[in-house]
Amino acid sequence: MAVVRDLRVLLRFQGFRRLLAVRLLSQGADGVFQVALASYVVFSPERQTSAAAVASAMAVLLLPYSVVGPFAGVLLDRWRRRQVFLYGNLLRALMASVTALLIIGRVPDWLLFVSALCVTGVNRFVLAGLSAALPRVVDSERLVIANSLSPTAGTLAATAGGGLAFVVRLLVADSDAAVVLVGAALYLGAAVASLRMAKELLGPDRALVRPRLTTALTGTVRDLRAGVRHLAEPPRREAAWALTAMSLMRFCYGAVLVLLLMLCRYALTSTTDEGLALLGLALGASGAGFFAAAVMTPWAAGRLGPGRWIVVCAASAAVLVPACGLPFATGPLLAGAFVLGLTTQGAKIATDTIVQSAVEDGFRGRIFSLYDVLFNVAFVGAAAVAALMLPPDGRSVPLVVTIAVIYGAVAMAMARFAHQ
Repeated sequence: MAVVRDLRVLLRFQGFRRLLAVRLLSQGADGVFQVALASYVVFSPERQTSAAAVASAMAVLLLPYSVVGPFAGVLLDRWRRRQVFLYGNLLRALMASVTALLIIGRVPDWLLFVSALCVTGVNRFVLAGLSAALPRVVDSERLVIANSLSPTAGTLAATAGGGLAFVVRLLVADSDAAVVLVGAALYLGAAVASLRMAKELLGPDRALVRPRLTTALTGTVRDLRAGVRHLAEPPRREAAWALTAMSLMRFCYGAVLVLLLMLCRYALTSTTDEGLALLGLALGASGAGFFAAAVMTPWAAGRLGPGRWIVVCAASAAVLVPACGLPFATGPLLAGAFVLGLTTQGAKIATDTIVQSAVEDGFRGRIFSLYDVLFNVAFVGAAAVAALMLPPDGRSVPLVVTIAVIYGAVAMAMARFAHQ
């Protein structure tokens, strides 16, 4: 396979191998930590979980990306990236250990979330640093391949980390604190792995002239505003519509996830272990949908065009969400998880393509920063809305119908734009 061949070529670069090891350990730890926190908030037998608690947990996991993300690059251009990986992962290992102690101590939720926020807040610097360091460890001819394979490997590592968390929680130790400590150990491993690289290997180049930090930060805000103005120009109208559509579809996906969590916890299972196992199956089905989207979208978007493929994804979700969701039964639920994984990821790939082709090169970084903010804020906003609409057991016909209506509105709006 071409992918395997490309990976073998990249692994000949010692620096790439070591940077990839840091990525795999770090993102694997992220997967463990996120599943452990979700398990504690939703599936602890002694807790009466509410949708509001789920929404709070999502805010802790995702909002740091939105707040810190646009400014991470400014600081990464001043700090040695190897040191970011070392001290960032050491800090996360420490704070994850503190989080485990707080779980054992049964502290108030707000204190636990503050500790978890410290773990997830550092994550943006590490992920951005991993991307920024790639040109320092591979040659220019193979940079495109490295940019494709390295993040994909990281996503697979995060998924594997989530699977490891489920295994530890269900088969090894019936303790969310123990799972968090597994994540802390992986963070520590990522810090140790970073020591195999020289301090100066990953940059930034100290000889480059940089503005003062305050100037750079205010410049970032100014650049983001310029990106919004660029997106509003008529030649970029398709990108603006696609970003709006994707944000609304991300909102729907987030609302369905909260509904899924509550159904797994209360309506469809009789014990917390059964609920956790069902959630694992549903997330696996959604992941299979993501994979199917990666296979189908290049062909479908090539035949229909990226904009029309978004229409197909949104329209399909509008029809299938109520069909799979309203029975509130396990089989249709798993089928719906697959459908939403496919349609959401399919629309995202198409949106990425539209933005990359419609936006001028000098503005792409800023637009994708805005994209990242919209993506995560929509997800957290969906959790908040779901918390207001969901009953304790998660069976909410109005929420399912609302989600279907939003999908339908996205499909109609994008279809009208495509025919202009």
